[in-house]
Amino acid sequence: MVLLLGALYFILGVAFATLAGGSASNAARVTWNRLGFLISAVAFTLHIAYEHFRLRSSALTTAWHVSMAVALGAFALAAKANVHGYRTGSGNTQLLAFALVAWPLITSVPAFAVALVTAAVLGLRRRK
Repeated sequence: MVLLLGALYFILGVAFATLAGGSASNAARVTWNRLGFLISAVAFTLHIAYEHFRLRSSALTTAWHVSMAVALGAFALAAKANVHGYRTGSGNTQLLAFALVAWPLITSVPAFAVALVTAAVLGLRRRK
């Protein structure tokens, strides 16, 4: 599931960035970006629900799996940015290399916290 959701986050990121980049107006670009975030949030929520209800994972395991999927998607997006930067000769290569570490950390730490709290609250509700 981690690999599947990581790939989904990558595909959503690339697809909605492409749609936003091809937009004729700023409003359309913003709409595509927001839609991409919304669909990613739905995938994130469904992953927590799957781990909690279907697999009956603990809150810690749920948070770990969900955050690893987010980190994998962020790493794949950073890798794509690096490949694009090398192909086009644009961008700061050191900054792009730093993104390979920074993007997964910046996204997975908050994802872990949110998933942990959500799964813990769901666990409390399940016991009642």
